[in-house]
Amino acid sequence: MILRLAFASLLARGLTVAMTILAIALSVMLFLGVEKVRTGAKASFADTISGTDLIVGARSGSVQLLLYSVFRIGNATNNMTWESYQDIAENDAVDWIVPISLGDSHRQFRVMGTTTAFFERYKYRSGQSLAVRDGALMDDLFDATIGADVAETLGYSIGDPIVVAHGLASFSEHKDQPFRVSGILEKTGTPVDRTVIVSLEAIEAIHVDWQSGAQIPGQSTPADVIRQMDLQPQAITAALVGVKGRLQVFGLQRSINEYAQEPLLAILPGIALQELWQIVGIAETALIAVSAMVIVTALIGMMATIFSSLSERRREMAIFRAMGARPRVIFSLLVLEATVMSAIGALLGLALLYLGLLVAQPLIDSAFGLWIPITAPSMREGWVLLAVILAGAIVSMVPAIRAYRMSVADGMMVRI
Repeated sequence: MILRLAFASLLARGLTVAMTILAIALSVMLFLGVEKVRTGAKASFADTISGTDLIVGARSGSVQLLLYSVFRIGNATNNMTWESYQDIAENDAVDWIVPISLGDSHRQFRVMGTTTAFFERYKYRSGQSLAVRDGALMDDLFDATIGADVAETLGYSIGDPIVVAHGLASFSEHKDQPFRVSGILEKTGTPVDRTVIVSLEAIEAIHVDWQSGAQIPGQSTPADVIRQMDLQPQAITAALVGVKGRLQVFGLQRSINEYAQEPLLAILPGIALQELWQIVGIAETALIAVSAMVIVTALIGMMATIFSSLSERRREMAIFRAMGARPRVIFSLLVLEATVMSAIGALLGLALLYLGLLVAQPLIDSAFGLWIPITAPSMREGWVLLAVILAGAIVSMVPAIRAYRMSVADGMMVRI
């Protein structure tokens, strides 16, 4: 009986109720959306590099090594020598190792020197491999394979020339040894998209006529002569390492960290990513708090709506009382109405969230490289919906208590 009365009352005030439900739905969608983006961003961070057991570089901080070697953020404090790289490669525990050389740039995009093994060993998003969209991987000394964002932003296609600048944000360019775009990679949503990839030998080749960060005046070695030179690097920035067995990871890490010839650091990417995520955890908490306040605001708005409707419903309540309805029935009616509005709003918010994800998922992945998986509602989301419904019932008790105290005479009184 009381449930039928509640639904009839809600339908009678259709516009006001619909606006209240929409406000709750949008706030729930925002809160759960922020949660989805947060978990998606965390997963995308973790999936930036997959299948690599150790990252090795000059001794610094683990987060700093992770940032410049994987995310191309910042610079290395020092390089590791080629001899040290070879010593690590010859370790019995090492299954594979890929060198990385950073330092130069092209129109604000980082240039990375490496070997073709990088395209085989670098994995992202739970084991996916890099794929070439157009052209082929670098084959010639002055070939360059570019990421999807580099090609899109600069409008490059196969065969276009690339002039690398010395260092970051530098006006000193290696104009005497330009590269050629040989291949464009598929978009990955990782820093690879914003990277120009060349061979390690190419990094050495463009610096043949350079000394102390500047080209030697009047000196320009022809490309044919450079091709005949020994272009083995003297130092590299970092190396990605895979081990033969999981049990050997910590032993290899300890031996690298205790390497006697020079100070080196070996980090586990997963642990370093957790440290990085803890650094940005304050912003994450603040974002969740703001979203929660939006829900609180919507619920307070619902309470205000119920309060404002009491003056219009005074006579309705008085008639109920005159027909024998006890005060607790009036109280229960208002609480039930608010609970129904909260429940409909919460479920509608969940539906809008998943509808929005279906539309926005590929767009977000393409624009920001952030993959937000569409999965069944989690237990955490279920608790959020339940909390919203209970909170709606609780805040409605304040106007319900006021209605509970209204007398029959007060409801029948005509106010002028």
